[in-house]
Amino acid sequence: MSETAWNAVDGAGFELFFDYPDEAAFASTVAGLVVDRVASRLGARDHTLWGAAAEDEASKRLSWVSLPTTSRPLVAEVTALRAELAAAGLTKVVLCGMGGSSLAPEVICGAAGVELGVLDSSDPDFVRQALEDRLGATVVVVSSKSGGTVETDSQRRAFEKAFTDAGIDPAERIVVVTDPGSPLEESARGAGYRVFLADPAVGGRYSALTAFGLVPSGLAGADIGALLDEAEAIRPVLESDSVDNPGLRLGSLLGIANLAGVDKLVLANAGAPFAGFGDWAEQLIAESTGKDGRGILPVVVDALGSPNFSTSTSTSDEVLALFGTAGGSSGKVFSSLHPASGFGLSVDAALGAQMLLWEHATVVAGRVIGINPFDQPDVESAKAASRELLDGGGSAPTPVFVDGPVTVYASPGWLPEGTSTVADAVTALLLQLDDATGYVAVQAYLDRHRDAALAGARDALAVRTGRPVTFGWGPRFLHSTGQYHKGGPATGVYLQVTGQPVADLAVPDRPFTFHEFLTAQAVGDGQVLADKGRPVLRLHVNAPSDLAAVREVLA
Repeated sequence: MSETAWNAVDGAGFELFFDYPDEAAFASTVAGLVVDRVASRLGARDHTLWGAAAEDEASKRLSWVSLPTTSRPLVAEVTALRAELAAAGLTKVVLCGMGGSSLAPEVICGAAGVELGVLDSSDPDFVRQALEDRLGATVVVVSSKSGGTVETDSQRRAFEKAFTDAGIDPAERIVVVTDPGSPLEESARGAGYRVFLADPAVGGRYSALTAFGLVPSGLAGADIGALLDEAEAIRPVLESDSVDNPGLRLGSLLGIANLAGVDKLVLANAGAPFAGFGDWAEQLIAESTGKDGRGILPVVVDALGSPNFSTSTSTSDEVLALFGTAGGSSGKVFSSLHPASGFGLSVDAALGAQMLLWEHATVVAGRVIGINPFDQPDVESAKAASRELLDGGGSAPTPVFVDGPVTVYASPGWLPEGTSTVADAVTALLLQLDDATGYVAVQAYLDRHRDAALAGARDALAVRTGRPVTFGWGPRFLHSTGQYHKGGPATGVYLQVTGQPVADLAVPDRPFTFHEFLTAQAVGDGQVLADKGRPVLRLHVNAPSDLAAVREVLA
């Protein structure tokens, strides 16, 4: 079954295409949501939509539905600050943030074609490069909802020291975005920093249209007023109790597919000018739905013909999803989709509308699946394990073997005794995959700019295994798919890649270095996965130049 829907809202159009194998189930689900007035109740911030157990959390997380209106005053404030900074010769903007605090500005600025340096890593080489690039012209936006995010706090400390060492007053260069009353607000005001307060009733992954998304994007030069206009244009339709509501329809499709065992969502760009949208949607969907042994696993691919997305490599547990169009030919692009599962979709809309639509669809899917889309119970477990290691608790892992420049670690119980090569260890990990439901997660705790070629392992492993494969840069994936890996169904196998940096870097006034922190994050998350019975293989290289040996094995 295929359907097409086109809607024009105050001149801003969006186009939707869906494939679903069971028309009756889809229509019944949408109709049920309309009868229950889910859309209008969501617009009115009804926190009872996801059941009694979710009411407390939902009551504190629903202000995002009205952000296209309530965030409007930020436009003038950010525009004025940008002009002030430009007059002072500050033309480079660096964002220190994690998860939704960094992924939304990255895609917004990418779509606008403006430069934004995103520092969302604890890799010392990555951090050092950000510190050394045009420091004299740099303004730093420090974004943390809680004010206690260790990665962001460490990055802030590094920039404060760099500015001070260069004879620059950090108060002239640092802008803080945080929630009212957070520890960061108090310390920032004490230090004389400019402070923007975000709406505290919005969770991080729904914060694209709050100060977290708009302040760094606007300072970098993106037209944040137009972004809000795009979201405002689609908002009335998303809050309407109608079977034509695109949020209800998209959420229903994702929900009924998941209940039918089609629990991977493969996202491909069909010509949209915002290539990073897949990464933003990945953290929104994975962290919102991956819990209680259920959830939707996004798989972001590079192109329409990528493994896991092409007709020959699509699997029966994948929904194929397109965003954007190739030259305005949505129908032609969509007609080439032949998902093995029967579930496919295409969404063509402006970026602001896309963001609000997918947020609505995600919480609707949560209702259909039966989970709370606003909590993230398993994210904290990895943080706790990392803190324990940094505090001297726990025990350092013991290598299983060393193969040339690669030291190999493995969680207990699955690696055959006597395994002595990286190639054999990788093969053994892949043999743990279930042929019908399994997936591979490659997690690289490295410099994502310098070591970008490693991301090619995603396609290679997808071809090799015939299964869905995700690729994530650590530690930023810990704030997105990290929740799904630990809280979702136990169907994944996990390949970590870590390495020695060119040089370590101290975290000012902290008893650990950036490399020690990054290693603790990788080991800590691996321990939590192992405790949940997930197979974990870690390959540690002696130097960045040795990464070629790992790429060769994974090719």
